[in-house]
Amino acid sequence: MLVQSSESELVTRALQQDGAAWETLVQMHQEPVFRLSYLLLGDADEAEDNSQETFLRAYHALDRYDLERPLKPWLLTIAGNLARNRRRSLGRYFGALQRLWHSDPRHSTTVEEHSQQRSQSQSLWQAVQRLQPDHQQVIYLRYFLEMSVEETAEALGTAPGTVKSRLHRAIDRLRLVVEAEYPGLKEFLE
Repeated sequence: MLVQSSESELVTRALQQDGAAWETLVQMHQEPVFRLSYLLLGDADEAEDNSQETFLRAYHALDRYDLERPLKPWLLTIAGNLARNRRRSLGRYFGALQRLWHSDPRHSTTVEEHSQQRSQSQSLWQAVQRLQPDHQQVIYLRYFLEMSVEETAEALGTAPGTVKSRLHRAIDRLRLVVEAEYPGLKEFLE
């Protein structure tokens, strides 16, 4: 894979103190690291701090990184672990997820439709927050960050089959929450 070999070359150069190579890697992965941090912490400033700490820790542990594996799941594992530690140490609960889906740019929406979408998005965010942290994280990685099952497994340090079973349980629990507390969202989980 071209991206993988390019990443491996950049990591090798970064290990040789090539700052430009490390900066390129940071730029390549900054958005998903920030997005996961934000999903887990719910605060942009905390997410930014967590992202910076993630790249700092990754740089110092770069000699332990396996060049045969993709970098993104490794970075997301670090970001997730740091976010959980940050949340636990600060006593913060899972933060805000602004929206589950994005408006389809091919369709124009009225103010009323936009308001309804925003309300549904807020309700879905609240429903996901009612799940256990492990269930929230697997949903965030797989659906909100749109990672493949394999990438999600890599980020969680589990097998793809485990991701599938966790997703199944998480969605089942989410359905129960929706049925009990957010019946207007049932159509989105079918």
